[in-house]
Amino acid sequence: MSQATFEEMSASDFFYRNRDIAGLSNPSRSIFVAIREAVENSLDAAESQKIPPNIYVRLSFESEATKETQVYKLRVEDNGCGIPSRFIPSAFGQVLYGSKYKLKQARGTFGLGGKMAVLYGQITTHQPVTVTSSTGQEKIYIFKLMIDIQRNKPIILDRKVLINKDNWRGTIIEFTLEGDYLRAMPKIIEYFKQTAMVNPYANLTFVDPKGRLYKFTRATTTMPDPPKETMPHPYGVDVELLQRLIQITEFMNMSTFLRGHFHRVGEITAQKFLEFAGIPANKNPKKLTHEEIVRLMQNLKKYKDFLPPDASCLSPLGEELLKAGVTKELNPEYLVVHQRKPSTYAGHPFIVEMAMAYGGGVPKRSNFVIYRYANKIPLLYDEASDVAYRVIANVNWKRYKVHPDMPVAIVVHICSTKVPYKTVGKEFISDRPEVRREEANAIREVARQLQHFLARQEHVHNEKKRLGIFSKYLPKIAEFSTTLAKETKQPDIEKLLKSVQKYGTEES
Repeated sequence: MSQATFEEMSASDFFYRNRDIAGLSNPSRSIFVAIREAVENSLDAAESQKIPPNIYVRLSFESEATKETQVYKLRVEDNGCGIPSRFIPSAFGQVLYGSKYKLKQARGTFGLGGKMAVLYGQITTHQPVTVTSSTGQEKIYIFKLMIDIQRNKPIILDRKVLINKDNWRGTIIEFTLEGDYLRAMPKIIEYFKQTAMVNPYANLTFVDPKGRLYKFTRATTTMPDPPKETMPHPYGVDVELLQRLIQITEFMNMSTFLRGHFHRVGEITAQKFLEFAGIPANKNPKKLTHEEIVRLMQNLKKYKDFLPPDASCLSPLGEELLKAGVTKELNPEYLVVHQRKPSTYAGHPFIVEMAMAYGGGVPKRSNFVIYRYANKIPLLYDEASDVAYRVIANVNWKRYKVHPDMPVAIVVHICSTKVPYKTVGKEFISDRPEVRREEANAIREVARQLQHFLARQEHVHNEKKRLGIFSKYLPKIAEFSTTLAKETKQPDIEKLLKSVQKYGTEES
């Protein structure tokens, strides 16, 4: 019998062997994911400094790979905050290294996206990635990198420093990858369209391998405030987090420990909680035993008087920006938007925003057009698995005078410090009861307003039909009446028509 052998695997090596879980499951989806991740990093880099984003994406054909796939070069340029030179190698050459592990809203969640795209390009073409970046200071840094997959470390092949004469600021990333653009094209174009809808303050330019230009121009320069970093909420902690906080804390008693490490815990709340948990306020947190830490965690979840998280760590679009984005891309006849108040699940704050567009440029299909977003990321795959799809399917639309074959588009956006994705690929949101409730309330609100609009439209239509009947038959009635009365002058029906028309206008 052979003996089992044990070995360590790096994060890069793990994702090299299991890249499907990050969405890189086939050539067409992989090229879509690579573009998406690069664009989202660029959007975050610009929004962090409240800079209206200018993003240029070019996908150019390099060579044939197989009968079904080709090798492409992807270049993405932005005007974001740039990356300090000392962080560039690890930011693009080390999996699970990045700036998005803070407790605040961000498009990226796992620190995987950009690196996974680079890793996929290296796996399929064995070519390095070139990164050019500047923070707007005196110098521009250019790195040519590869990833040491077994050690999860960047390999610097070349490094150049240029004088930044024009004070340029931003990042340019360029690498080759294998893919199937022809199959991915509809999703990629749809991705840019939907990204433009929910980022109306961004200029997006995409040039495809055939040289076709797709340009999405910003509709406004107004931007939402960037999210602020926050501390964990007591309802969202576990034993591991408590132990980490205890190890790094500089506070010498439990009262200051709670106030210094947890979100919205003040002096009075800390005092009442410690009385509830039976822990002395002056006890040193570093002297808690493992059993006491477990009990502390359980009591944090049981205590009902903690304040809910505030929304300063979130950056929702807001009703005006959402309205501007949907109007720019769909130009509907009628549009209603609604933003819910902040809510929480498992101690994580989240906000649901909803829009419903009718008519105009809204596509008319056999069912509603649903646009799903999470932290301003368009979700284009696995629609039927998303909680929003289930919420919309369970609404009694007849009650709101809405039919599935009407030209209706529904936009659902959830923003949170921790979006409850069901997979690492970030394609659909799991069915959390709190999220389901907020989305259901939001859809009812916008549906009621659409119902009022449709009712007014129906009334106007009926009035026009009624006035048409009057206009058609009143002259004949007047003529017959004059003949029967043996009069020579017909009665004036214009006054009657005007009064009826006036009455109909007032009613509508």
